[in-house]
Amino acid sequence: MEIIIRPTAAEASSLAARIIAKHLREKPKSVLGLATGGTPLPLYRTLIAMDLDWSEVITFNLDEYIGLPREHPQTYHSFMWENLFRHTNIRPENVHIPDGNAADIPAHCAEYEERIRNAGGIDIQLLGIGTDGHIGFNEPTSSLASRTRIKTLTRQTCADNARFFGSEEKVPKHVITMGIGTIMEARMNLLLAFGENKAAAIAGAVEGPISSINPASILQMHPVAKACIDDAAASALERANYFRWVHDNKPDWQKI
Repeated sequence: MEIIIRPTAAEASSLAARIIAKHLREKPKSVLGLATGGTPLPLYRTLIAMDLDWSEVITFNLDEYIGLPREHPQTYHSFMWENLFRHTNIRPENVHIPDGNAADIPAHCAEYEERIRNAGGIDIQLLGIGTDGHIGFNEPTSSLASRTRIKTLTRQTCADNARFFGSEEKVPKHVITMGIGTIMEARMNLLLAFGENKAAAIAGAVEGPISSINPASILQMHPVAKACIDDAAASALERANYFRWVHDNKPDWQKI
């Protein structure tokens, strides 16, 4: 994993946006895997301001709640259109978000996997990380070879997401999520983490053993995984100074 530590979340988000923008300019028909929540919002705002051409881009979102009406303000369908898609020239038919109201959830999950394969696979998968190390909604103990499927959220994740729903009781307990095996097939994984509350999860993912207890730790096995984090999220890393040294001393041709 390449660990890129910037002083603030804004600086880390800007760098991640430049990585994505560079790819879109070099490959207009890119396939992006996208994430939701508070973490990627600064990145999405930066991408919008760059006025990139999204006309040939195909997207696949990581996850979606099960059982919420599609128009509910907290669905990830609503989130993505409000915070990114409606501000770009992306074609609606190129947007793929799991259907939390599908009549046959397992069949829908299998179809989602097939659509990713038919699109040629994901070029860049954007990820956040939960306070317990989950990526997508692959909670601790998730299979490291898992595919898109239904998952039951942990109490910790429900508590973390309660701020979006007004109370923990209103948070849906079930979701559709890309599996860890699906995520690992992306050609690049780009992980964002900001704030001291993510420090323990980042330390476990980067410097701990590879374990399903911290699902993000599997990214240690990915050939092109980059983590853009702020100082607060890096605060529990034993090798933080080394990671800063590596980034600051890159050859010019590696710099973004």
